[in-house]
Amino acid sequence: MRVEIGERFSEVVRMTVEDAIAFAKAAHDFNPLHHDHEVAAQSRYKKLIVSGTQTAARLMALTATHFSKRYDVVGLDFSVRFHKAVFADETVTLEWEVVAVTPTSSQKGDVVEMKGRVTNEKGELATAATGRVLVGDKI
Repeated sequence: MRVEIGERFSEVVRMTVEDAIAFAKAAHDFNPLHHDHEVAAQSRYKKLIVSGTQTAARLMALTATHFSKRYDVVGLDFSVRFHKAVFADETVTLEWEVVAVTPTSSQKGDVVEMKGRVTNEKGELATAATGRVLVGDKI
C-alpha cells in the first residue's frame, strides 16, 4: 500500500491540570494522585500526575488521527510501558515511527507496525509503546 517503513508522525501536547482531573474522573481512575492536590503534594511526585490511561489514550488516538486522513484504519493491538510520570502541567511530545508494513489479502489492507514514545520537556522517556493498526483504502 502507501504507508512506508520509516514514516514518522508526532504531536506536542500540553497536559493541563484541568484535563488530567477530568480525564481521570471520566475513566473512573480515582487514584488521588490524578485529582487530589493535597495527596499528590505529599507523594513522591509532589504534584498531580496524569493518569497512564490518559497518556496511552492520547498516544493511541494519534495513530487513528494520522492514518484516518488517508485510509480507513482500525487498531489491532497496542502495548504500553510507563517509565516516568507525566505531570499534570507538563508539555510532552507523542511520536510514532512505522517499523513494518505487511500486506494482508484476507483483511484487504496492510498491517502497520509502529514504535512509539512520549517524552517530557527535558527529552526524557516517559512512555514507550508498540502498536499495530490495519489500514485500507477509504470506501
